Amino acid sequence: MRNFLIGIFSGCINGLLGSGGGTIVVPALEVFKKTETHKAHATAIAVILPLSVISAAVYMFKGALNWEAILYVAIGSIPGSIIGAKLLKKLSSKALNKLFGVVMISAALRMMFS
Repeated sequence: MRNFLIGIFSGCINGLLGSGGGTIVVPALEVFKKTETHKAHATAIAVILPLSVISAAVYMFKGALNWEAILYVAIGSIPGSIIGAKLLKKLSSKALNKLFGVVMISAALRMMFS
């Protein structure tokens, strides 16, 4: 049941803010499901696919997508995701948590002051 509730919450946040896979699923899996850090990050990556497909479909029917940006960002994300997945294996859990925290704080500060 907890997994389902994590899914509901992350889906809502993803649909609303475009961020839910990593920002919600990783901490939720670690805290509520006691999932090991690397496994939580890898699981969140897998969860992002259905979250993104459904949210994108809703926005597509509203005519709210920038297709040129989608094309170029998607092409660039392919090598980036391969590099990131390989780096995930090399980082310790402590380093991974610190990096994740820095990214989350940076994103929060940007959002607060822009």
